[in-house]
Amino acid sequence: MTESDEAYKLTAELPGIDAANVEVTVAEGVLTITGEKKEEREEKEKNYYFSERSYGSFQRSLQLPGDAAADKITARSKDGVLTITLPKDEKANARKRRIEIDAK
Repeated sequence: MTESDEAYKLTAELPGIDAANVEVTVAEGVLTITGEKKEEREEKEKNYYFSERSYGSFQRSLQLPGDAAADKITARSKDGVLTITLPKDEKANARKRRIEIDAK
């Protein structure tokens, strides 16, 4: 995850996984990425027959930063790389306040 003044960017490399098999959700301040990879390979030749199937699923969750605008999150997939943009909430700093420490 990287941070700029305007947003956080999360990138995940998902080689061989179609974007249709990936789901990004946000609930109660937690961003979750789930996906499933299905691969089937079959070869038929004169003297042999080869068939292989592999399946796998994954799930990753992370707590959103306090100043992320959950309602403005976007996701994009290109060439096996998922990029999730989490814009910062401009009002988050306005809600922040300093707490004085009593040192008596």
